[in-house]
Amino acid sequence: MPTIMVHHEVKDTQHWLASPKREEVFAGVGVTNIRTFVDPQKSNRVGLVMDVADMDRLTAFMQTEPAADAMKYDGVIPETLVFLVQS
Repeated sequence: MPTIMVHHEVKDTQHWLASPKREEVFAGVGVTNIRTFVDPQKSNRVGLVMDVADMDRLTAFMQTEPAADAMKYDGVIPETLVFLVQS
């Protein structure tokens, strides 16, 4: 099971940290062990480290309306989204 690191910017860091959305939507596509991070130099830049059972499934999910809705709810700035896969 690969570990994925994702980083992006958000509109409101405290809202993003408190949001239950990422657990709700990612659980449905086999993502587990989600850990959150905040850049101490630029607090609206945040990140996740998570274990992904099926990378193709996650990639397909990220193109859906439910994924877009979850990002909007969490205040994610989509154009800043970067996925890195453990190698």
